[in-house]
Amino acid sequence: MKKDLTIIEVKDEKTIREFLNLPVFLYKNEKNWIRPLDQDIESVFIPKKNKYFRHGEAIRWILKNEANKTIGRIAAFINRKTAKNNDQPTGGTGFFECINDKNAAFMLFNECKEWLQEKGMEAMDGPINFGDRDRWWGLQVDGFYEPNYCMPYNFLYYKDLFEAYGFKNYFNQYTYHTPITGEGFDDALRNVAERVFKNPKYTFRHSNRKKMDVIADEFRIIYNKAWAKFPGMNKMTNMSAKAILNSIKPIFEEHLFWFGYYNNEPIAFFLMLPEINQIIKHLNGKLNLIGKIKFFYYRKIKKSCSKVLALIYGVIPEHQGKGVEGALVIAFSKIALSSKFPYKEMEMNWIGDFNPTMMRVAERVGAKIRKTHTTYRYLFDRTKEFKRARKVN
Repeated sequence: MKKDLTIIEVKDEKTIREFLNLPVFLYKNEKNWIRPLDQDIESVFIPKKNKYFRHGEAIRWILKNEANKTIGRIAAFINRKTAKNNDQPTGGTGFFECINDKNAAFMLFNECKEWLQEKGMEAMDGPINFGDRDRWWGLQVDGFYEPNYCMPYNFLYYKDLFEAYGFKNYFNQYTYHTPITGEGFDDALRNVAERVFKNPKYTFRHSNRKKMDVIADEFRIIYNKAWAKFPGMNKMTNMSAKAILNSIKPIFEEHLFWFGYYNNEPIAFFLMLPEINQIIKHLNGKLNLIGKIKFFYYRKIKKSCSKVLALIYGVIPEHQGKGVEGALVIAFSKIALSSKFPYKEMEMNWIGDFNPTMMRVAERVGAKIRKTHTTYRYLFDRTKEFKRARKVN
């Protein structure tokens, strides 16, 4: 290891600023990179803002060269609620940025490994988030278009650095894309959806902003039945559901959050939001007063959002495979295909290759894979058998 490289823990205003500004230097010539909001990155590492500190801990570092210039950064963290939901206790690493230099990258990876080993971990996943999977999760390996809000965008050479160190592909997560025309819908999807619509026990409607407490409760019920069985996913409390909806309230639109019911009981949801990175790219990472004025201008006056982002989709097990998935999409399309609908394209975010059911749903509505992110796993015991994430049907 080169002796002229120095790793420094991030724990004061100066090192925080260097941690945040490193990507600005690295990606200065990357036209598709969008600078994230500083506050979105920093909130991950502030215990009062990140609930994961209640049952976990995090640390981060920057790496400097002999000229005292920051050339790398990384974070490590433990979520004790999920660490043992694996074949071995597994921690995480994330927010990796680095020049194209193996010595520098390996020094950062080693720092994470040693810290996690001291905490009793036997493996690390990365690059991931110290938080929910819908943010800062995975290494981009294909489809280098503009990133979606709070999704990673990185250099392709990062893949070589991770794999040279010994990380292996644990699972891929896909972002599907489709123009909002309705022309790509599979005939079988339409036929099955129509049969569902003819059953009076099934109803579908979008959310009502005046009933946010009801929305939060129904969202929680469906989520816990549809998603809690997946590896790495925790059950959602009512407080968490309300916190999630409160966090998206500034950009929440009623007609982008749909529910399905059976005998008036919630059984499915489809949550979408305007893709605000089309606005964030004008803010240079700052949502201060000037940033808020710019946000309003590009959102309300320039109407810069032309894309909607499908964040999460869930159907409870008892109603999966019965056409509910398609019926929910077709119900939404009746509004989406109207001339007054402001969005022209949709991206379906975060569909794991361990979830073939959702991959089929995306394909049946005419969507194609546009971006691929990989979650890697590194086993500290290099003789242990590596296993990819198990598929969930």
